[in-house]
Amino acid sequence: MNMTKASAINPPSVLITGASSGIGLATARYLVDRNWQVFGASRHIEEASQENPDIFWIPLDVRNDESVRSCINEILRSTNGGKLDALINVAGYSIWGSVEEVSIENIHRQMDTNVYGALRMIQAVLPHFRKNGLGRIINVGSLGGRAIIPFQSHYSASKAALDAFTQALRMELQPWKNIHISLVEPGDINTPFNENIAWVDTDNSPYGDRIKSAEQVVRESLPKAPGPVVIAKTIFKALTAKSPRVRYAAGPDSLAVPWGKRLLPDWLALKLIRDHFKV
Repeated sequence: MNMTKASAINPPSVLITGASSGIGLATARYLVDRNWQVFGASRHIEEASQENPDIFWIPLDVRNDESVRSCINEILRSTNGGKLDALINVAGYSIWGSVEEVSIENIHRQMDTNVYGALRMIQAVLPHFRKNGLGRIINVGSLGGRAIIPFQSHYSASKAALDAFTQALRMELQPWKNIHISLVEPGDINTPFNENIAWVDTDNSPYGDRIKSAEQVVRESLPKAPGPVVIAKTIFKALTAKSPRVRYAAGPDSLAVPWGKRLLPDWLALKLIRDHFKV
């Protein structure tokens, strides 16, 4: 299957997790418009399925092994020749709070969705990709995985972990020349994702004023950020490149963060981040 030239007669197929809103939905719509057979998966698909009938909707909880297996099996029954061509891991959310105060239970939930969820999906599709001799995986990370965000370190850590797994898989999958994996790293993007951030109660926190300051910066900057289509375009670029890169930075700060990490000493990079978030 040549994924660089999608055909309406025999379209390539793609599964997108977290597809009911934000980057996931924008990517699903972008690929449908380019003749892809799109499977949109999310925990809550009712509204999205009614508004987007040209996407094949499947309920999915990436935290649940059985839900993942059921999703993949349903797709393989529905595609041409029982074949899935690509996986895009978008599902995720963010919690807000200090390293000291956020409970291990809440951190585990963060990792279970953002990291283990993506790994469950990857482990489920790779046997099929090897059997078919080709496949693409796009992990949606974040520039926050490289420029660590104060009081959002759990989210940053989850995206840094996704970066590490992506790089490892690039090496491990080397014998299979037509199976590729890439990381797309958005900067600030204005999506419903931002409305679902789990903000912390700062009333009794020793970090209270500083958390509020950083939170205010985020709340003021996100509505001014571009919409998710800019990331959908980057995902499409990674998905269809003949020789896809390891990573694709996209959106605001897509140049500043990578170059800053390369050129600046750690102490200065951290100071600039602290100054930006006013902490």
